[in-house]
Amino acid sequence: MKAYMPTAQRRPAFVQLAHTRSGQLDCSLPSAHQLQSLRMHGLWRAAPVSVAPLSASRSRASATVRAASALDMTEERPRVTVFGTGLMGSKAAQRLAAEGFQVTAWNRNTAKAEALVELGLDFKAAQHEAVEECDVAVLFLADADAIESILFSNSKALEALRGKTVLQMGTIGPDQSRKIGEQLAENGVKYIEAPVQGSHPEAYAGTLVIMVGADEDPQALPAWNVIKALGKDPIFVGAVGQAAAIKLALNQLVAALTVAFSTSLGLVERNGAPVDKFMELLRGSKVYAPTFDKKLPLMLDRSYGKANFPTKHLLKDIKLFNEEARSSMLNTDFLEGLESLINTTVNAGLENSDYSSVYEGVSPPVNTLVHPPSSEDAFVVIDPVGPRTATPVGKKH
Repeated sequence: MKAYMPTAQRRPAFVQLAHTRSGQLDCSLPSAHQLQSLRMHGLWRAAPVSVAPLSASRSRASATVRAASALDMTEERPRVTVFGTGLMGSKAAQRLAAEGFQVTAWNRNTAKAEALVELGLDFKAAQHEAVEECDVAVLFLADADAIESILFSNSKALEALRGKTVLQMGTIGPDQSRKIGEQLAENGVKYIEAPVQGSHPEAYAGTLVIMVGADEDPQALPAWNVIKALGKDPIFVGAVGQAAAIKLALNQLVAALTVAFSTSLGLVERNGAPVDKFMELLRGSKVYAPTFDKKLPLMLDRSYGKANFPTKHLLKDIKLFNEEARSSMLNTDFLEGLESLINTTVNAGLENSDYSSVYEGVSPPVNTLVHPPSSEDAFVVIDPVGPRTATPVGKKH
């Protein structure tokens, strides 16, 4: 199948995405709660700004959805089934319903899908019945294995997909995406990859950053209106596999930036240097990124809260990136260290915490002197998760 390529782009798609919106890079102002924490630590002296935090009330979020309609009344709204109704899938389903789409939900965990019925969405327990109800199957599934299981393990469901479109919106590898696309094409099913930057608040508001890969012009397919409803100004980057590659490239930057900042912050703290002066100098430099201020209070408090993007998902994406880098004959020395550090964080029980918890992998419990050096130096272990208290555990040998 001949790949359809955009006729004109003013700059590379990767650059366009980097300049569009931040997504998981969190390149926006800190939330009200984070600003309060920064001020408590004396690390934020900017003038107050009026920014509605992502944790706004449900009623305000609903108003945002209605006000930000991406489609006019004349545009086609194909029937949609959302497969995978976790945090992202459920919010995407609600967004599509608010945009006037007929939405059916399916999930292995029926309780998650049934919860959407109370909001007016349809639910089908059988995969083939869920497929029969749609023109576009939207996938928000954990990984390529889950996708292949849903699409190819049920012959009735695969047959029901013939002539329809699969819109894959999760993070998988480029080769994995191409393989899925080829298998679907053999069965008469169109395939579009559309991985996203952003989390469930952006899915609910329809402001996801969406990069699109397809082997024909996706804008000519009904699925394009589904994409437009979930993200403002989606970017078509090229053939299947190319959007998946850019998505992994962006998530590698998320990991690298966060670990780099954690390492610098750790050195500053371990040497007793004032963090406020470090941040003042950093904010005025060319290497500053707003994500540093968003993650700083979490790291200082060593409290990582409820995650929009947990550490376990970051680890999965870095492993995928590492595999693709090796197959592309890139030097992976740096990536292997990055993967090892994130894996250490996950193994410390922080797999469901915000990905800024990599600070615990960078600055773990260490033996620290509690008084000036002498033959009787006592050592302590600092608990990086609990309060910052020193507890003697032994003597220097």
